[in-house]
Amino acid sequence: MKRVNPIRSESGQALVEFALVAPILLMLVLGIMQFGIAFEHSIALTDAVRAGARAAAVAGPSGATAAAQQAAKDSAGNLDPAQLGVSVSTTSSSITVEATYPYSINILGIVVKSGNLTSTTKESFE
Repeated sequence: MKRVNPIRSESGQALVEFALVAPILLMLVLGIMQFGIAFEHSIALTDAVRAGARAAAVAGPSGATAAAQQAAKDSAGNLDPAQLGVSVSTTSSSITVEATYPYSINILGIVVKSGNLTSTTKESFE
């Protein structure tokens, strides 16, 4: 019969390895989730600007600014309307709608990256 030496036992090795790798894995998963949220906000912002430019082109030069701002805020999806900045500039033949929205990628309370998402669309009047 073979005796097991308690000093050379490897019964807790997997637990120790998991304890060393788990925080890194958790931070990686949380980073992927935060990036996904920022990417979803970017897509919603692009859609809002496109809808604003479309509404302005239909409204014509006289009511383009108000129509673009309202349409952009209405179609912004789950973005906070208070933080959504929409600016409109018009010329005699076209309108440019630009929107900004703040983002922050933080992992366990540590801000990794932050700034403003920006999207611009130019549309001509019919």
